[in-house]
Amino acid sequence: MGRTSDAKQKILAAARSLIEGRGYSALGVAEICKAAGVPKGSFYYFFESKESLALAVVDEHWAAQRRAWARVLESDAEPLERLRLLFEETEAGQRAVQEGCGTVSGCLFGNLTLELSNHTEAVRARLQEIFDAQVEMVETVAREAGRRGDISVADTHVAARGVVAQLEGQVMFAKLYNDTARLSPLWDNCRAMLGARTV
Repeated sequence: MGRTSDAKQKILAAARSLIEGRGYSALGVAEICKAAGVPKGSFYYFFESKESLALAVVDEHWAAQRRAWARVLESDAEPLERLRLLFEETEAGQRAVQEGCGTVSGCLFGNLTLELSNHTEAVRARLQEIFDAQVEMVETVAREAGRRGDISVADTHVAARGVVAQLEGQVMFAKLYNDTARLSPLWDNCRAMLGARTV
């Protein structure tokens, strides 16, 4: 059982690393298995197809990211402080990856959205669910900030969607230019979108 689970985790880790580095479409099952150090038969023991592997990679990544977002966005800090910390952690995470491998990796979900949204319906639908969940998490904080009078925006759902889109877009720019400084406007842009009061 332990060795079986270990082989599955090796495949998932190898697939995620390869997808982050090169994208999904160009990868073959044999290459993934070689990188994972497992026989090709092991792949089909765990996954029906490359698409099902991509879904598993997405789900595993989202589970970890959701925990990280919840830790920040559901903390006892003031609402706008929570959002600011989310942006700071995002920037720090991208910077750590860049320092480790020399390039900004971007967002796995954003990268797959750009590559696969018109080709793989199951992955597209799952990415929609994830981005909807992110918007919901941000909107919960925005509503709280609104009740406190910290922001003036009327429609917190639209504003939360804008915040997530801005976060995703700035991460994409950071990847494109290989420059984490592209993430520095996140907080000021967020405050403007939410109509945050000045202190």
